[in-house]
Amino acid sequence: MKFYNVPGVSITFIDQGQISECVSEGLLEKGCEKKVKDDTLFNACSISKFLTGVLVLKLTQLGILDLDEDINKKLISWHLPENKFTKLKAVTLRNLLSHQSGIKDPTNSFTELNSNCSAPSMIKILEGESQYNPYPIHAIYEPESEFHYSDAGYCIIQQIIEDVQKKPFPQVMDEFILGPLNMEHSKYVSSSSSISSENFSCGHSKHGEVVEGKYTIYPYAAASGLWSTSQDIAKLVLELMNALKGESITGISSTVAKGLITSQGRKEWSGLSVFLDKVENELEITSLGWGVGYQSMVVAFPFLNKSAVIMTNADLGVHQLDGIIGELYKAWLNS
Repeated sequence: MKFYNVPGVSITFIDQGQISECVSEGLLEKGCEKKVKDDTLFNACSISKFLTGVLVLKLTQLGILDLDEDINKKLISWHLPENKFTKLKAVTLRNLLSHQSGIKDPTNSFTELNSNCSAPSMIKILEGESQYNPYPIHAIYEPESEFHYSDAGYCIIQQIIEDVQKKPFPQVMDEFILGPLNMEHSKYVSSSSSISSENFSCGHSKHGEVVEGKYTIYPYAAASGLWSTSQDIAKLVLELMNALKGESITGISSTVAKGLITSQGRKEWSGLSVFLDKVENELEITSLGWGVGYQSMVVAFPFLNKSAVIMTNADLGVHQLDGIIGELYKAWLNS
């Protein structure tokens, strides 16, 4: 931690299908005395997408959503504009979850919340009427023709869920996933007023300095709005492992769960909200979180019943595997 200028780290390990160890080290903020504890919240950033994927699967299981249906059939408040690409092939939830919808995020879009402005509605974001996305979202490639990592795609998923359920996305997530799994320390934060200095970790730069505003907020819940603990996210990993064995707490079947960790479209390493490596019993899934001041990683071997969830309150400016998270990951693999 000293070598990499990382003030705080939280790790939860799963072994033999159960949480085996939790490690909490360091400080919530450089120069303060408040220590990272097991209930300290970190900005999960894009690990939010993993939770969104599981929620979509749950709603699919219930028949509320369909992975392979034209998304415009469920959207009410906003519709994806039809053009020559979507006429050839409709965009589906499967496409959005696997980042192969033909949608590409505009340059410099989906940045952190400006503390001087309130969070815009998802419709304004999708219509290109906010500072977070200055251009209307539309397909610029034929669906399933290319891979483009897309926050916009997950914003569309959020709008679909809110339109269908007629409730805010965080409320739906709490009802179907967070509540049943007892993920009591997981929150979707859209303003600084929701943050407590007592158990939220501050973001830090690669030099170990506190970032401006201390707490980076992203006003896109489904894409990157989650704040959580390594233990809570480990509970989600356990739910996936248990679902694969037909022992889901939330009621997700083994068949539906297998879909999340199955290669999608043209990319064998792209699942439904997670990334894949290796095959069969040695299958490894990952979900990465990287934002201003924070980096995290979920890695799991679902058929070996082992996993590590690593969260830090520092952005080292390099890929997770090239910094402290990579060091911890390699040490865990070799342990």
